[in-house]
Amino acid sequence: MPSTNGSDPISTDEHNKWVDNAMSHFSIMFGGATSVDGNGAWVDDKGNLIKEKVTIVYSFAQKLNNSKIDDVANYAKQIKEELHQSTVSVEVNGKMYFVE
Repeated sequence: MPSTNGSDPISTDEHNKWVDNAMSHFSIMFGGATSVDGNGAWVDDKGNLIKEKVTIVYSFAQKLNNSKIDDVANYAKQIKEELHQSTVSVEVNGKMYFVE
């Protein structure tokens, strides 16, 4: 979960709301979720290095069907759009996908 809206930082409270929402969403879909705090960086359109706090939210699924994959992809699109991200990544079965 990014801690920026575009390249502008969001408050810790707002970031935590997004993380809590993702934890809830994934827990309902998969029976549980885990979040891990980290640091991320990316280069914006102007060539500036943007560093930010990130929180990785993940779940393990014993049975993963197309419906659940579509739900995760749509959720990633929502995050991308509402937080004005150029890309959001999703990992499925050890492979990373970029939602652009």
